[in-house]
Amino acid sequence: MMGAIAHAARRMSVALFLFLFRSVFVSAWILLGLAIELLVFPLLSRAGRRRVVGGWSRGLLRLCGVRVRCMGEPVKRGAVLWVANHVSWVDIFVLNSVRTTSFVAKSDIRRWPVIGLLVAWAGTLFIDRHHRHAVRDAGRQMRGCFDQGDAVGLFPEGTTTDGSDVRPFHAGLFDAAVRAGVRTQPVALRFLKRGRPAPELAFVGEQTLVANLWFLLGARGVSVECIYLPPIPVAAVQARGELAQRAHAAIRAAVRGE
Repeated sequence: MMGAIAHAARRMSVALFLFLFRSVFVSAWILLGLAIELLVFPLLSRAGRRRVVGGWSRGLLRLCGVRVRCMGEPVKRGAVLWVANHVSWVDIFVLNSVRTTSFVAKSDIRRWPVIGLLVAWAGTLFIDRHHRHAVRDAGRQMRGCFDQGDAVGLFPEGTTTDGSDVRPFHAGLFDAAVRAGVRTQPVALRFLKRGRPAPELAFVGEQTLVANLWFLLGARGVSVECIYLPPIPVAAVQARGELAQRAHAAIRAAVRGE
């Protein structure tokens, strides 16, 4: 019994040390990002901004102790809709570390402390689900990104989960890809700790951001598998509902290891 208590105490001490150590550097990195947004972004071209966002996202993940492991072949050139399951606030930066992406997210995220500023800086397209024309307005912004050959990211579950399964997809915003004739690439995200599924890392339910940061920054061996599945050509589907169903089936099978 005493041995088990001592082991638990050591684990807690290590977690506390990692949390405090990483928090210092993550806080400094966030302040640097905000300074870049205010002072440097106005001087950069659009391409320059996207390179900065990609590099900053990779740096943030390293400081958080998160390793990104890509599987499959991500579409890195030309317009594409990346569709992914949603587990954590980290998801945006994980995908941005592979290719700088404009994400569609609910407007509530903009009000999150600090994280809201960062995801806005990363080029997020916010959608107010309470607005009658929200989907139409978001679709217009998405098509503008497609016209410039950009990647657009979408979390069609509409909320986060613990990563063990995938909720049904909302099909509305798939219409923008169908109308623009843009291929859709499903992306499955799997959060692991020491090679095993880690639902405790999910930012889900009533959990606070501080509590989630404790689990993330205090953990060792955290990795995120980004499984890039074969793109779905628009010509292969008849409507947005079919596109949403095909993407959902592909991501769910990958998340569940089927």
